[in-house]
Amino acid sequence: MTNAEPDRHVSRHLRMSAPGAWMVRFQPLIRPGGSVLDLAAGGGRHTRFFLDAGHEVTALDRAVEPLAPFAGRAEVIEADLEDGSPWPLAGRTFDAVVVVNYLWRPLFPMLLDALAPAGVLIYETFARGNEAYSRPRNPDHLLRAGELLDLAQGRLQIVAYEHGIVEGDECPGVKQRISAVNDLGASTRDDGEPSPHPLSSR
Repeated sequence: MTNAEPDRHVSRHLRMSAPGAWMVRFQPLIRPGGSVLDLAAGGGRHTRFFLDAGHEVTALDRAVEPLAPFAGRAEVIEADLEDGSPWPLAGRTFDAVVVVNYLWRPLFPMLLDALAPAGVLIYETFARGNEAYSRPRNPDHLLRAGELLDLAQGRLQIVAYEHGIVEGDECPGVKQRISAVNDLGASTRDDGEPSPHPLSSR
């Protein structure tokens, strides 16, 4: 799930059980009961969270053994996203695509194409500057300032964006995160602007 990071770093992510606050905050944007793609699902903490919230979940990772407890509840797909194989979900769309602590830039176009109309992208991972705190330190695995904004600009309505130091978290460091909705072309307003979405504080 983490771009071949050392085993100690990977195991730290697999041990985390609570859903990330950014996921919890913006889950209400997703259509009730809608489908969720949990990309690089790791130990399944967000698979569990979205299942418990009533969503249909597709959990994808190159190592699916930690996802075995979700057999029968979620669709579990084993796939290496970085070995040049075809995108395993070609032609499929989801009401949400969620990504946490994972970055493989060649996937960006596929993630946008996987969003159904009104689908929600909820993305959070490490950014440049994190090398001063912990792994990952490789700049190939760290977002540049504004990179997720650039990804969504002109394609999605950006609901929230943050970039900075996150402390008091299971996985502290320099993070960048975005929540954005695939509804730029679905305006009912006279000025063509997309209708705004509520900002949950939970």
